[in-house]
Amino acid sequence: MVASLGAHDEVLRILESVYPAATLHVRGNELSIGGAGPHADKALRVVQEARTLAGKGTRVNPQLVEQLVRMVNEGQPAAPAGEIFGLNILSSRGRSIRPKTVNQKTYVDAIDDHTVIFGIGPAGTGKTYLAMAKAVQALQAKEVSRIILTRPAVEAGEKLGFLPGTLTDKIDPYLRPLYDALHDMIDPESIPRLIAAGTIEVAPLAYMRGRTLNDAFIILDEAQNTTPEQMKMFLTRLGFGSKIVVTGDVTQVDLPGGTSSGLRVVTDILRGVEDIAFCELSASDVVRHRLVSDIVTAYEVWGNEHDDAAGQSRRSPSDRRRAPRRSAAGTRADDGARTTRNPADGAPGNEAADGAATERKGA
Repeated sequence: MVASLGAHDEVLRILESVYPAATLHVRGNELSIGGAGPHADKALRVVQEARTLAGKGTRVNPQLVEQLVRMVNEGQPAAPAGEIFGLNILSSRGRSIRPKTVNQKTYVDAIDDHTVIFGIGPAGTGKTYLAMAKAVQALQAKEVSRIILTRPAVEAGEKLGFLPGTLTDKIDPYLRPLYDALHDMIDPESIPRLIAAGTIEVAPLAYMRGRTLNDAFIILDEAQNTTPEQMKMFLTRLGFGSKIVVTGDVTQVDLPGGTSSGLRVVTDILRGVEDIAFCELSASDVVRHRLVSDIVTAYEVWGNEHDDAAGQSRRSPSDRRRAPRRSAAGTRADDGARTTRNPADGAPGNEAADGAATERKGA
């Protein structure tokens, strides 16, 4: 009961806030759920899923309960929690790495079943992290002999000359996220040894040109910042016994204006090709802080509204031709015409009229 409901009944407090129409009462080791409508049924299912996971040794915390609530509210299959949250990809340094959403589970299964996998989605959806976990798992199981991690350096141009230091010093900051993931999964003391032996290679995308990569697990991160030519070059490095995972977020392209993203182009070119899988994740799969999901959703809403407003503000060429012409010269001409018609302006063209008015007044 304690494992299912969390310390200090934190699970109950979440359920009470999410399902206010449901009533929850705890007496000893018994939990009663009442109330009319769907809230009671959904609260019951969340508790049942939490109990199943707790029985398998999974720690039930607020983040896990929020994921369960999201799955139940979205009408996911009857009992997915044990299959999703109970799947350990990798256990390292006292913690387990596992998928936390249905789409993440689909992504992990695609990595198992295909040779080339594209993981496309916003920040925080676990695209790179889960791919890294599968790579380390494959290395430990001796399914591959090395791991190769690459990404475009300095957006896609790889213009490193202005940075200080040696070439390694120049490219390391752009590859740091890959090193951070490695430190979470492998003993940090063994990483330099594995890199020195070539078992793990972290390199910018430009270093992949001209190579054939056999018996390797290859991950291309930040693929939205590749050009179509770079994407083709990378995918054709695939050798025998290798697997490629390409990850990226097509909403955060840093390429110069007018340059197409290789990740967007390859989606149209290779979709439907056998043994190639495209897995798309969304804001509902974000497993970072709750605000990250809210931020991604807010940007999507703002972008859609901005595009709609921009479309409405555009006028047709015929509308622009019918609009009045407003130019500095035209404005000055109009002002001059008004000056000529107004005797009180004292303009040179009106002096005769002013004199005639004065004579008539004197008479």
